[in-house]
Amino acid sequence: MAIIVRMPEVLANASEAAMQTWLVTVGDSVAVGQPLAEIETEKANVEYQSEVAGTVLRLLVSEGDSAAVGEPIVVIAEPGEADVDVDRLLAGAVADPPAPTEASEDAAPAVVVPTPVVPAKGAADLPQAAVVGVSAEPGERRFASPLVRRLARERNLDLASVAGSGPSGRIVRRDLEGAQQAIAQAPSLSGAAATPIATAAPVMSAPGYTDVPHTGMRRAIARRLTESKSSVPHFYVVADCRVDALLELRRKVNETAARKISINDFVIKAVAKALVEVPEANVIWTDDASRRFDTVDLAVAVSTEGGLLTPVLRGVERLGLAAISEQVSELADRARSGRLKQHELEGGSFAISNLGMFGVDEFSAILNPPQSGILAVAAAKQRPVVENDSIVVGTVMTVTLSADHRVVDGALAASWLAAFVRLIENPLSIVI
Repeated sequence: MAIIVRMPEVLANASEAAMQTWLVTVGDSVAVGQPLAEIETEKANVEYQSEVAGTVLRLLVSEGDSAAVGEPIVVIAEPGEADVDVDRLLAGAVADPPAPTEASEDAAPAVVVPTPVVPAKGAADLPQAAVVGVSAEPGERRFASPLVRRLARERNLDLASVAGSGPSGRIVRRDLEGAQQAIAQAPSLSGAAATPIATAAPVMSAPGYTDVPHTGMRRAIARRLTESKSSVPHFYVVADCRVDALLELRRKVNETAARKISINDFVIKAVAKALVEVPEANVIWTDDASRRFDTVDLAVAVSTEGGLLTPVLRGVERLGLAAISEQVSELADRARSGRLKQHELEGGSFAISNLGMFGVDEFSAILNPPQSGILAVAAAKQRPVVENDSIVVGTVMTVTLSADHRVVDGALAASWLAAFVRLIENPLSIVI
């Protein structure tokens, strides 16, 4: 029997995802484990692999369109299966929607299945498995997917006033974007004819502003950091590092190195070595136990146009400075171009956030669970320091450790930070 493949939950707690690229076409034979599509989540592009073997009968979501988790995305016939009535199969797969939970939805239109449309060869012309009818005019019924209906509620849009560009007039996500943009640009004429204009007194105009709609990534960042700050007991330990010797060693290394080494590369290696020296800090909290790791996997914060991403370097304790530099650069490039894989954003017990390039004196970072520590690295600046009972000018870098107090106590955090400062101030110990 033909199988309906549904949108997977490729990202934990995600409610929807976008179809970026189909890697198969109608009529292709697929095997178990063969990539079917690239799916765009809130933070990364995920290559979704087939869990069944057979022949692709119909693609149900166009490239660039979004679908809720659990919605049908492709129909695959079993090997040797012929004469499959795809429309009947999809009609039988439509589930009734959950009952309204709010009084405002008591009169919500019912879920209906439209008369099947003969599909064209392009994925954009293919019908959806389930749609919601929206009354536009008496006797006329328009259609929108449950995902579109939910987005319209969130954006206070009346679907009856939105023109659908999908098959049979179906309202798709891009129609909502166009309607929202049109509303934002249209002048407000409500009550203009009925209300006289006062000319005797000056009218104070409201300040101008522009609403930038939240992206999926921005919503994910907001949700994750809110959960972290409200549910994880943060505490902070601050230290100053004298980095004159490190800067001099970096200068000498870069005179002959094939690849330029940054201060951040030294910091990453020092964090890893400190976690090896203080293994009790290389730990995360789970519901049943404190999980201590044998290797050091570090997340490195990367700023992108859509928000902050934290790809993870694996086995950093085994890497040299050149390898760290190369891997960080490669992960950062793919993060900014949206080509990270989901597994590259998962795992790790510790993270590093470096704002030194922006001249920041000091800052504190929020933990990214389940990681139990994150080191905020500020700029290295010249300051007066005491050396041999005399005040001299030295280059100092302030770092702040944010720690999860459930698994890292104050004394442990101080012990780890002391090991890090010692490594930074004696940089030869980092490379040996």
